[in-house]
Amino acid sequence: MKIVIAGAGAVGGYIGARLARAAQPDVDVVLFARGPHLQAMERGLRVISPDGDFEVHPAVTGDLASIGPADVVFLGVKAHSLTALVPKLKPLFGPATIVVSMQNGIPWWFFHGIGGALDGFRLDRVDPGGVIASAIEPRRVVGSLTYFATDIVEPGVIRHTEGNKISFGEPDGSKSERLRAIAEPLIAAGFRCPINARFRHEIWVKLLGNVAFNPISALTRGTLEELVRHPEASLTIRAIMAETEAVAARLGIELPISIDQRMAGAAKVGAHKTSMLQDLEAGRPLELEAVVGAVVELGDKLGVPVPTTRTVYACAKMLDDKRPEAKR
Repeated sequence: MKIVIAGAGAVGGYIGARLARAAQPDVDVVLFARGPHLQAMERGLRVISPDGDFEVHPAVTGDLASIGPADVVFLGVKAHSLTALVPKLKPLFGPATIVVSMQNGIPWWFFHGIGGALDGFRLDRVDPGGVIASAIEPRRVVGSLTYFATDIVEPGVIRHTEGNKISFGEPDGSKSERLRAIAEPLIAAGFRCPINARFRHEIWVKLLGNVAFNPISALTRGTLEELVRHPEASLTIRAIMAETEAVAARLGIELPISIDQRMAGAAKVGAHKTSMLQDLEAGRPLELEAVVGAVVELGDKLGVPVPTTRTVYACAKMLDDKRPEAKR
């Protein structure tokens, strides 16, 4: 199996490093990255982890066209970077190439084949102009959600704080053979890889935390632990979660986790910086639209009031817009 990690940052790079360390004879892994991180990985990729530090020397490249057709392509970039990336993926696609979406928030494919009045609906904030859907045929798509905390300490060095779970799901809810085939080498590399027949529900469970914690962490510089413990900030977080629950309910999605449980889960993670805060501190654009803007857009579409979410989104967007150093 030839696996390409198209975006070997904190998340994709960690997955690629674990696969490279496993050195499975029937699995070839190629990591795509750019800039100083690529240059550093050409000399080796180091992982710092409570499970044990290690260094690997995987195949890395800054040229997607040089890789050739792949069996599986993991989309490791942030959601806002997909529109620039996906037109360049064509050389990777063979007749049966599978594309695994890994982005936070609501994915571009969420409403494809969902049935009902919203079947085929496109979120402008997630896929402006339909660029992503035009470049990736729906039949290729597999959904995934990652549940581990990682960040790039310096180019070529990824710190893993906790977690080892990658959940997978087919958009049609089936437990297909291709899901099992993708999960197999990841399980051998030490990940837990459950297959969820209700993957759209799981997307909203993870979104329930991200939509609130991520933008507020960027605005306050607070860690998960600090946000949960702060009296006023935690009330705002709960309000956003309640609005997100209401949007999900209008879509017919009943979340199997309470707001109290979601808050408790975040507290257990401890002094971890959200990915959005990491992006802010690194001078990267914030992953706002798929995570927060999509909920605002859906609230407007479905007639569900989301005043707190809209306010926090507007403040975070202004913060992002005022950062000329952010590479877009």
